[in-house]
Formats: sequence, C-alpha cells, structure tokens
Amino acid sequence: MRIALPCLILLSACASGGGMQNPFTGVTSAFTAPDRQRGAVELAVKSEFPAILMQIDSGGGPALSAAFDAAGVPVEDRPARIIQMQNDAGLYQSNPGALTQALLVWGGGQMS
Repeated sequence: MRIALPCLILLSACASGGGMQNPFTGVTSAFTAPDRQRGAVELAVKSEFPAILMQIDSGGGPALSAAFDAAGVPVEDRPARIIQMQNDAGLYQSNPGALTQALLVWGGGQMS
C-alpha cells in the first residue's frame, strides 16, 4: 500500500496531455507552451534583445510590450514583472533564453 501512492503520482505525471503537470496542484508548467507561442516569444526577444534590455531599465517600451504580448503576460501584471526583471537584470544581460523562459512562465504558457 505504501508504494501505491507514489506509483499513482508518477503515472499521473506521465499521462499524455502534452505537458508536465504537478500532480498535487494540477498546475501545468510553462514547458507546455505551444511551439508556435514559444517561437513567437523567442523571436520577439532575440530580434530586439538590446532594445528590450534598455526598455527593462527604463520601465517599458514597444519591444518589451511585444514580448509580453507574445508570451500572453496579463497587462495588469506587467508593471510588477518589469520591476522583477530590473531586480534580476544580471540574469538576463547575456541570456535571452532566460528572459524567454521567464516570459513564458509569467504568461502561463497560453496564447493571449
């Protein structure tokens, strides 16, 4: 009986459905972002990366807004996310992949 619960949890995590889902909370991770969305966010970030970094420092701008839009980050969450990115600027300075992943997580992996 002790092994039944861990096996059930592991099997539920392996169920098809296209993603990694926390079996305790039911929350699906950002790794399940559709390829189309992930590609759109990567394109928005990598094509305007220097401008996005400057716009993070200045508190916003069109390139950063386009990246937020591509990721589906709710408009009401963006001011707090900008502050968070300003505090984590060292993480993003040379790593567009980290910024892309953060945007996907904040956007919930769903198209807006």
